[in-house]
Amino acid sequence: MTTHVELRRGAYHDSVSLMQVSRAVAATPGVLAAQVAMATELNIEVLGSMGFDVPAEAGANDLVVALRTESEDGVQAGLAAVADALAGLRAAKDTGSGEEVVPPRTLGSAAAREGANLAVISVPGQHAVTEAFDAIGSGLSVMLFSDNVSVEDEVRLKDAAAVADVLVMGPDCGTAHVGGVALGFANVVRAGSVGVVAASGTGAQQVMCLLDAAGVGVSHVLGVGGRDLKEAVGGRSTKQALRALADDPATESVLVVSKPPADSVLAEVDSYASELGLSVHWAVLGAGRPDLTAAVEAFLRAEGHAVPEWPATLAEPEPVELTRGPSLRGLFCGGTLADEAMTVAEAELGGIHSNIAHDPSLDLGPDLRHDGHVVIDFGDDGMTRGRAHPMIDPTLRMERIAAEASDPTCGVLLLDLVLGHGAHADPGGELADAVRGARATAHGAGRALPVVVSLTGTDADPQGRARCADLLAAAGASVLLSNGAATRHALELLRSDR
Repeated sequence: MTTHVELRRGAYHDSVSLMQVSRAVAATPGVLAAQVAMATELNIEVLGSMGFDVPAEAGANDLVVALRTESEDGVQAGLAAVADALAGLRAAKDTGSGEEVVPPRTLGSAAAREGANLAVISVPGQHAVTEAFDAIGSGLSVMLFSDNVSVEDEVRLKDAAAVADVLVMGPDCGTAHVGGVALGFANVVRAGSVGVVAASGTGAQQVMCLLDAAGVGVSHVLGVGGRDLKEAVGGRSTKQALRALADDPATESVLVVSKPPADSVLAEVDSYASELGLSVHWAVLGAGRPDLTAAVEAFLRAEGHAVPEWPATLAEPEPVELTRGPSLRGLFCGGTLADEAMTVAEAELGGIHSNIAHDPSLDLGPDLRHDGHVVIDFGDDGMTRGRAHPMIDPTLRMERIAAEASDPTCGVLLLDLVLGHGAHADPGGELADAVRGARATAHGAGRALPVVVSLTGTDADPQGRARCADLLAAAGASVLLSNGAATRHALELLRSDR
């Protein structure tokens, strides 16, 4: 085994791009592990935990290339893959003029040069706040992709944005669709007259894709950050987003999507929306509330649209002679989808152990293990610190799928797969291989392992929803567009197994 670490001075690239570079390099034959990242304190800490020694003189503006390979030939193959991936980044930015373009040094200078009115910020949380204030001060609205931003800083940013009459989407805003331009993890959906305001990333994607499947398009999807409708933030960005959509001639109705909000904030925002004269509908998760699919169906009926039959392919039943485990295991990349699945399942199963548990007494320990019902959000902030989001790099979830296959207490495996821009380029085949391998492992031990997949996407997405659904179905999984329906189907399978 060979380890190679090199420092490239002043070679800056944004963190999202480098996540994709690292993944591409790690897939190179002969490469066992790869990390290509800026030498920030956090990334140096992550590299150290991976067994790499970073030169002491490394600074935050330096690029670190760290490889662990089978041999010296693997190092050369890995470095060639790094060069190809970075060349691809440069090519994507090439103006085609043949002239060298000097990148602007600040967001304000970039806005002045390009005539921009929106900044997308994706840097470590401790630096994101400074950059966001710079953007707001330059008259830019902000999509703050970064997570690990304190709630106090979030309130300060949103108050500053209100004074400047711009919008802060985030922090931890993974999805937006502004004027036909997809930002972050966003799906390719038809244009239309529905505005979406979302205190939720994958919740926004689920709603976008359900609307698209119903033949209904969106004008804008404005993410506001998962905490915006909590008591501490008070719906600051939600109110601004609603006001912006009320002034938008392309928007005729609005659907507000959220993880469980604070009831007092929800009531305040509802009252505010009524003053704007907007036709506002709610897709808000929580005990006793409709799931996202039911909320979209209610919206469609209220606005005079037909409710379609949502795409679903159900697998053949497991052989009756196989033994059945007693517990539901939900392994999710999308936080809102995980939250929704827990809410739906808890109505039948009672409390569910999780890293985002509704009841703190059911919080999972560091190993994320329990013999009972479990739902894990692999995209939670605590699991993405220094690591690519699982919609880009699903390695941790793949490892857990394999572990559940060998666990006799696992009765049904419930998964999500979210397509769209920014996500894994070919997630369907990789997840299908994992499902096929897990079911083979369980069957080899004489156990049944039904698998249900909530597949959020459209056929226009780069990965192609129908193609991914076919791959997963061929691996033996049931595949449904509706996350709520997928969860109920998993419960039905668990019930029949019991």
